[in-house]
Amino acid sequence: MLTVRYDQLGVAPGDRLLDLGCGGGRHAFEAMRRGARVVALDADAAEVKDAAALMAALAETDQATIDSDGWGRAVTGNALQLPFADGTFDRVIAAEVLEHIPADRAAMVELARVLRPGGTMAVTVPRWFPELINWALSDDYHLVPGGHVRIYRSRDLLGRLRTAGLEPYGHHHAHAFHSPYWWLKCAVGVGDDQHPLVRAYHQALVWDITSPNRAVRAGERALNPWLGKSLVLYLRKPPT
Repeated sequence: MLTVRYDQLGVAPGDRLLDLGCGGGRHAFEAMRRGARVVALDADAAEVKDAAALMAALAETDQATIDSDGWGRAVTGNALQLPFADGTFDRVIAAEVLEHIPADRAAMVELARVLRPGGTMAVTVPRWFPELINWALSDDYHLVPGGHVRIYRSRDLLGRLRTAGLEPYGHHHAHAFHSPYWWLKCAVGVGDDQHPLVRAYHQALVWDITSPNRAVRAGERALNPWLGKSLVLYLRKPPT
């Protein structure tokens, strides 16, 4: 389940790409498939270990790659002190991570620093209105260690990214079908994965991911402008 549009980000074979807050590595894997040289970074060592294993398996499976030159490694790191030189990467993805970082402005400056002049970045965060409903329904949704520390309005997020030295050139919303799922979880208890309605909805989402249907995909795209759970921004670092 990808949130970022790689063609809009401009990912090409040979690009150096940083996936910040990689989690299980879903965005890193797709970048590798497209021939990018990927560094997947996360603060969670367990996530990094799992992502590294899967990336190694993908690299050994030529049939799974669009471009066999794709390469990747996973590292543990801190978004406020990225262990890379200025301008190291052609592309950067920061998907659903900034809302977890108290010092988000410092993280944005670091992301801009390691992006080369003329390079592009995709930043995704939970969208304001769906996220507001989650917070209203359940404190347990966000008041947990490592949970969400803020809800972004798009204009505020854009302002902070511009201050960090990045210029927006596109945006969209994603995952409309996931908003009601999280509202349901927050209503019945975010830890109650066995609730019949939650289980049924989850099974439907898994089916959609593993067996994509054109009509279902078209339906979600139509709903994304109104119900999309994620806000996706595309930004460019000025050439000079």
